[in-house]
Amino acid sequence: MLGSAADGALVERCFADHGVDVVFHAAAYKHVPLVEANPLAGLANNVLSTKVVCDAARRCGAAQVVLISTDKAVRPTNVMGASKRVAELVVQAQAQELAAAALEQGRRPSTRLAMVRFGNVLGSSGSVVPLFRKQIAAGGPITLTHPDIIRYFMTIPEASQLVLQAATLADGGDVFLLDMGEPVRIKALAEQMVRLSGLSLRDAANPGGDIEIVCTGLRPGEKLYEELLIDAESEATGHPLIYRARERAVPPEELWPQIDALEAAIGRQDVEAALGVLAGLVPEWRRGGELGGVTEAPSDVEAAAGA
Repeated sequence: MLGSAADGALVERCFADHGVDVVFHAAAYKHVPLVEANPLAGLANNVLSTKVVCDAARRCGAAQVVLISTDKAVRPTNVMGASKRVAELVVQAQAQELAAAALEQGRRPSTRLAMVRFGNVLGSSGSVVPLFRKQIAAGGPITLTHPDIIRYFMTIPEASQLVLQAATLADGGDVFLLDMGEPVRIKALAEQMVRLSGLSLRDAANPGGDIEIVCTGLRPGEKLYEELLIDAESEATGHPLIYRARERAVPPEELWPQIDALEAAIGRQDVEAALGVLAGLVPEWRRGGELGGVTEAPSDVEAAAGA
């Protein structure tokens, strides 16, 4: 069906008409600079759609909802990452409500809600690999924001299979982390792609090379490295490549008035008010893309979260 995940009537009709049992909520604006420049659209799509999807799933009796989250939700330096963290808070609060209702009635929650947090997917929309391939085919240069930037990667089949497997482990309100392997230095990835294309790098040591790599500077809100844990604690699950994080949540009675305030601010196009609500809900977010300590290499604990 073609439509917006933030359209409550459409989503509920879709779930009801098709007897939807399991929902994977992947609808989001994920382009960091675009969302940084258009925060209201990013917040509306990433946060409000999550509440819409969870509400519709509960009303239609769906068995499970899995939010596809991102490592950029951890100590975010951009609106996109902060918006995804609020989406996680929405799922956690909905799960708390369902658990409380189920406890009163002496049964299991009617709908299980969980989220899966992971990094970049090779070959997906916006991935650096298709971009680098296109730039190499055009004769260069390859544009890189910073020579020291690193990211975690997995392939589309790996990500899809692990998300499906994580869904089977959910109890309610779970934050799952996927084993992303070792982080990749993006400059090394670009260099390898040039070599695999049968071409040579053009740099100070080889001015006659085929492809040059140009560093353009970090974009607004961009980190040198990403993390998967907020509170630096995770536990093993029944799957060796999936971990469960134990992280703070906001009680529903505290969260929903803030979400209402956010929706009202978006409705009247009040950027300052919306970002104020966002800052209150995600205190680790720093407005204006302040990078804090992100120029440092990740610690062993942070690296282990993705390894």
